[in-house]
Amino acid sequence: MLLKALPATAELQARLSQPFVEGSFATAQGAVPRISTRLTLKDRLGALRVRLSIGRSSYRILPGLYAAGSPSRSSPVFVTANYKLSFDALKQALAGIHSWILVIDTRGVNVWCAAGKGSFGNEELARRIASTRLALHVDHRELILPQLAGPGVSAPRFAKDHGWRLRFGPVRAADIPAYLAAGLAKTEEMRRVRFTLADRAVLVPMEVRGAVGPWCGFALFALIYAAVTRRGIDVEAAWAHGWPLLVLGAGSVLAGSALTPLLLPFLPGRAFTFKGWLAGAVVTAALLHGVGLAARLDPWLIGASYAFFPAAAGLLAQQFTGASTITRSEEHTSDLQSLITISY
Repeated sequence: MLLKALPATAELQARLSQPFVEGSFATAQGAVPRISTRLTLKDRLGALRVRLSIGRSSYRILPGLYAAGSPSRSSPVFVTANYKLSFDALKQALAGIHSWILVIDTRGVNVWCAAGKGSFGNEELARRIASTRLALHVDHRELILPQLAGPGVSAPRFAKDHGWRLRFGPVRAADIPAYLAAGLAKTEEMRRVRFTLADRAVLVPMEVRGAVGPWCGFALFALIYAAVTRRGIDVEAAWAHGWPLLVLGAGSVLAGSALTPLLLPFLPGRAFTFKGWLAGAVVTAALLHGVGLAARLDPWLIGASYAFFPAAAGLLAQQFTGASTITRSEEHTSDLQSLITISY
């Protein structure tokens, strides 16, 4: 039953006013926001903005209980983070599936990273179950969590302390319909964390954007360097002699922030720094000799280019460890706020 007007607390009213909510679902315990399982243009533009690392720390929804379709007291309950990309992945997968969604407060961090940081854990899950009075909405005591929430949640302890059974669903939200059709049984493929070309490609814009600032600083230095002549400051010489260095700098950004993530499985070595250095060396050589930039530089600058630009690419490539699924945690250089949202 969809209610057009319903008395609501300020907290409920705030959740009802979110753009992805299409109305209220009536229960014996009161109204529950009913979500749309379709992604709108605004959702897609928001995802693009976050992929460019613009406002990602505030790209979140309000925690609480939501309804997809018209769930009953026996419908499954899915748990996810309040990072909107994670929420969007789940809601898309639930198109046509009547279910409950329990959104916990992970402070706008995705499932896997929140589990590693501790914000997706037993304590917050128990708190959200209590605050939403979830036990009054369903007859069963079973929650379906993303598999990648495993590092932060102890299912045996939660069952003992709170009386709820925790199931870990598939890694990817897109596999949920098949998982439900199989009677909550996962195939080996549903358990596997993949990091495909498409998964890596969506992270490239964020990596490139992060490298723009350092490149601008380098560009300023290169232009000033080229402008200093024996006759003093020559503005025309700044561009005439500085632009090859700017192109080489852009090449190192391309190599470290784009080519290395895209070619990650194919570049030799384990260290991301080495992979980036190798890609940077190839791009630097191609620009110097394939494009002909070497003819515009003196021998000293050519040698310096081979020393500096591949190393810069290696440093940029190292930043990708924080967004990768295939490095050890001690190799991470970021705060683990990756944008991998294959989970939910």
